[in-house]
Amino acid sequence: MDSFTKITNFARMKPIRLMTYRSESAVPPLPGQLLPHSSELFHVYARTPGYTPILIVASIEERPVAKLLSVIRRSVRLFPPSIIHRCEVYGTGEYFDDTLNREDLFGQMLEHLTQEVLKDCFLIEFRNLPTSLFGYKHFRRCSYFAMNWIRVYNSLHSMSPEERLDASRRRQINRALRLGVSTKIAESEEEQQAFLQMLKRNYSSKIRKHFPDLKLFHLLTNEYGEHETGKIFLVKYGEKIIGGSFCMYSGDTAYLCFSGGLRKSYAWLYPGVMAVWAAIQYAYKQGYSHFEFVDAGLPFAKTGYRNFILRFGGKQISTRRWFRFRWSWLNRMSNWLYRYSEFHLIE
Repeated sequence: MDSFTKITNFARMKPIRLMTYRSESAVPPLPGQLLPHSSELFHVYARTPGYTPILIVASIEERPVAKLLSVIRRSVRLFPPSIIHRCEVYGTGEYFDDTLNREDLFGQMLEHLTQEVLKDCFLIEFRNLPTSLFGYKHFRRCSYFAMNWIRVYNSLHSMSPEERLDASRRRQINRALRLGVSTKIAESEEEQQAFLQMLKRNYSSKIRKHFPDLKLFHLLTNEYGEHETGKIFLVKYGEKIIGGSFCMYSGDTAYLCFSGGLRKSYAWLYPGVMAVWAAIQYAYKQGYSHFEFVDAGLPFAKTGYRNFILRFGGKQISTRRWFRFRWSWLNRMSNWLYRYSEFHLIE
């Protein structure tokens, strides 16, 4: 059977039913506006090689009151040779009944998800929490440990992006435009493919960050949903693509997920700067209220990337990520190592 049912009770409430969905055909029509927990993203994950989605839906008498989407991602490592499965969750779910206590409801979904996926995964990670304290007691109860993290975002509703720019960043953008650099949305599959291959090489060889199968980008930009889900922006010099970026959209926020450029060959044209700037301008013109840079990093060291993105006029806020390894002893050791490094490295 595709779905697993669990019944639980909150005080003075009707029973909550938790359902687990693992296949596309089993997912019912569901309410919601947030892309990270949407049926559309479930279908994208299901059709992307190396990705396996798991959707938890909480209901009262067949009425959905909350949902939580996670994805199990397969990583292949050359040294040491291994295949690792890790579960990632963006945010803490989406809720449809304001009379219910969201944290308590989240706690039930968290416990259910943890039991479901630790059979198959080495690690569970929760990212992009709405506040650093949300769900704290429930994460602790389920044996998660926290790491402080940084989020960087630009407000787009109170003033224009140009007004927020660092002076040197404004000069770089103006210089690139004077020298003939242009930006556009990738329209053809050939343009998308050319840019994504370049970006994949950049991430694999330099940044060493996970880069999804290219099908994920094609699905998000070409096929899904009544609402905008994804866009690829190109930076061009003449007919040559020298940079670009990929954004996802949810609610009133645009999320910059990947960006890059041919910095060595075209450093004088600032392709990385223009890739970010194209995405920010688009979000502003489309009426989004916020623009967030995904994965700004750990808080206890200044990084080149964080300094780079802050010069677009954004703010950084402190938050947490929560982690849970399959083995309790590894959770305890990881928590101790993080606290030790935080104490010795923080500036």
